[in-house]
Amino acid sequence: MSQYDYDLFTIGGGSGGVRAARFAGQAGARVGLAEKGDLGGTCVNVGCIPKKLMSYSAHFHEDFADAAGYGWTLHGQPTFDWSALIANKDREIAHLNDIYQRLLDGANVSLHRGFATVEDAHTVSVEGKRFTARHILVATGGHPDKPQIPGSELGITSDDFFHLKGLPKRAVVLGGGYIAVELASILNGLGTEVTLVYRRERLLRNMDADLGIHLADEMAKKGIRLVFDASIAAIEAPHAGEDSVKQVRLTNGETLAAECVLFATGRTPNTRGLGLEKAGVTLKDNGAVVVNEQFESSVASILAVGDVIDRVALTPVALAEAMVVVARLFGKGERVMSYRNIPTAVFSHPNVGTVGLTEEQARREHGEVKIFRTDFKPLKNTLSRNTERTFMKLVVDSRTDRVLGVHMVGSDAGEVIQGFAVALQCGATKAQFDSTIGIHPTSAEEFVTMRTPVA
Repeated sequence: MSQYDYDLFTIGGGSGGVRAARFAGQAGARVGLAEKGDLGGTCVNVGCIPKKLMSYSAHFHEDFADAAGYGWTLHGQPTFDWSALIANKDREIAHLNDIYQRLLDGANVSLHRGFATVEDAHTVSVEGKRFTARHILVATGGHPDKPQIPGSELGITSDDFFHLKGLPKRAVVLGGGYIAVELASILNGLGTEVTLVYRRERLLRNMDADLGIHLADEMAKKGIRLVFDASIAAIEAPHAGEDSVKQVRLTNGETLAAECVLFATGRTPNTRGLGLEKAGVTLKDNGAVVVNEQFESSVASILAVGDVIDRVALTPVALAEAMVVVARLFGKGERVMSYRNIPTAVFSHPNVGTVGLTEEQARREHGEVKIFRTDFKPLKNTLSRNTERTFMKLVVDSRTDRVLGVHMVGSDAGEVIQGFAVALQCGATKAQFDSTIGIHPTSAEEFVTMRTPVA
C-alpha cells in the first residue's frame, strides 16, 4: 500500500493542470486535482475561447459591408445586442466546463473544490483538508495586472472585459501586446470609439517589427486611434451628471473621456498564498516558479507548468509541458519540450500569425539572411470597398537556405501559419517552398511564390 494518498496532486484546473491530471489518471496513476473556480482556467473562461467568439461577432459588421460588393442588399440597418452575445458566450463556456468535468471523471481524477496550499514537499491542504502525494504539480496560471496609477480602480482588466454589463460608447485601451490589440479590435468592431495607448513606438514588440507596423496601419484604417510613446497618468471618476464618463489623463498631457478604461499591461503568475516559499520552492521576483528542463522546482517532488512558470504563456505550450511531465512520471519519458518554432496567432482585426525567428533574431543568431516580403489586397476585397491589405514575410538563412521565420498579417493568418509551422519544424528550405505548387487563388499561395528578396 502506498504511503501517499495520491501519486499526483495537481493544483489548478486550467489547460495544463487538467491535461496532466487526465493523462496521468489514464496511465493508471491515482490523481487528485484542486480548483477553486471554473474548470478550464483562463483560456476557456476569460481568454482564448470567449475572446475568439467575440472576435467573430465583431467582424460581422465588416462582412455586412463587404456583402454589398457581391450583390447582396441588406434591408434595414443591422443591429447588435451585447446582452445576447454575452449570454450565448456564457452558455458555450458552461458547456466547455461540463466537458472538462467529464474528462476528469473519465480518467478517475478526484476533484477537490477550493483553494489549495502546499504544506511541504508531499502535502497539500484544500480548505483545511490535508492530502499527501508523491508528486505535486502547480498549474495555477496567472492574472492580469493593473498599473500603479491614481484611479486605477476605475479601470478594468481582460478578465473583467468578458463580463461587462454593456457595450461602452468610448473606451481607452492601455497596452500594445496581443491582448490589447485583440480587445481593442473587438470593441471597435462592435461599434465602440476606441483609443489605444501604448508607451512604446510600435505594436507587438516581441514579434517581427513589420507585423506591428502593418497591423497599426490597418487598425487605424478601421477607426482605432493609436497613441504611441504615452501611457495613462491617472483616471478621474465621473463628475456629477456625467454618468459613467471618466477622465483619462495621459503622460503626453492629453485628456480623454471614456466610459471604459481597459488595462492590458501584462500578467503575473498565481503563486501568492500557495505556501510554496515556506515549502522551500524558489520563486522569481514576479512570483513565477523556477523549474528545470523536467519542470521540477527546487523541491524535486513539486513541479510546475504553464503560465505560472512564466516561459511562454500559450495554452498549447502548457498542454505540451504537461505531457512532458506525465511522460516522465508515469510513462517512458519519451517526450521533450522545445520552445523553438512555436506558432502563434493574434486575433486582432486583421489577424496576425507568426512562427520562427523575427528578422532581428535571425540576423543576431545566423548573421546574413534574406528577407522576402509582399503586401497586397486579397481577392475577397476587390469587389468590396474594403481597403484591408495582407502582409507576408519570410526570413531565410542565406548560408543554408533554411526558412527561419514565416510571418503574416491578414484574414485567417492563424489558420495559414499553422501549416507552415510544420514546414519549419521539418527544416524546410526556401527552395522547397519555391518547388511547392500553390493553391490558386488563395492568399496562402503567396508564401510559395515569393521569388525576389527585398533585403
